[in-house]
Parts: sequence; structure tokens; C-alpha cells
Amino acid sequence: MEDGSPHDHSDWDGVVLSARERARSQQTVMVERHGLSGDVQYHWSLDDARITWSRSGKTFLTGRLTMIGSVSLSQQTWLWAWANESLPSAVLGDIEQVRRFGEVNGFPVLPWPGFNYDPELVAEARMVAASVLDAEGLWADSTDDTQLHFAIHDLKPVPVAP
Repeated sequence: MEDGSPHDHSDWDGVVLSARERARSQQTVMVERHGLSGDVQYHWSLDDARITWSRSGKTFLTGRLTMIGSVSLSQQTWLWAWANESLPSAVLGDIEQVRRFGEVNGFPVLPWPGFNYDPELVAEARMVAASVLDAEGLWADSTDDTQLHFAIHDLKPVPVAP
């Protein structure tokens, strides 16, 4: 899946380091500010690009999702959401910005439709994507054979009913 383009590792490493620091900070703030630990349940929908969190059956937080990409565990491949024609348009959000960022800055891993699965490269790609998309956090979920990776935006607490 890789096209063999040279990869500027020193520039990429700097972008990844900055994105990693940002993601770590954003993730900590998101989890602490909104209480996303402990007995929290969640539900997400690709069709309307939404995620909700609940506790004891009561929804307390909603957000918008942008699908970043997915990993096929059986094929050991990563596929960017912008290259996945089966996804609803709502969940694509501004993911094209990530592809364009890669093209403009000479980071081939971002405009390649996919690449061979490497956990570290997937982590780097999703953190850089979250940074480019100015996400509030990252979320991942797994199905039988697929890992799904999302950026989270527009978090809004749900008022507690009296």
C-alpha cells in the first residue's frame, strides 16, 4: 500500500512530538473535565457522526465524531477514512485536511490511502490527524476484525433533568 515516497523523518518526528504532547494534554483534560472514567458507557453512530456517554442509563455528554481511519486486524492494514468509500459522509468531517496537510508538508503517510499496520505508525498518524483537526480528544473502538479510530469535537454536557 505504500507508494515508496521518501519520508522526511526529522520534520515528521517534530510534528509527531508536538501532536503527541497536544493529544496527551487534550485527552487528560477531556477525561477529567467530563468524568469519562469508571462506570461510563458510550454509544457512537457513523451515520450521524455522534458519540454519547452515559452513566446509570443517563446521558451526560455528547460530541461529534470524525472518523480518522481503521485497522483491519486480519489483513494487518490501516485505511484512512478519506479513502474509505463505504463510510457515511457525516463521519468524514474535515478528514481531507489531514490528507492535504500531508501533501503540502511532504509527509507521505498522510496522503497514502493506507499502509501496512504498524501500531506506532498508526498512533503517530492518529495523533497528527487529531492535531490537524483540532480535536478535543481521541476515541477508539474495536469490532471483531476492525479497530476504528475517531477524533472527538464539540463536546457538550447534557443538562440533568430535574
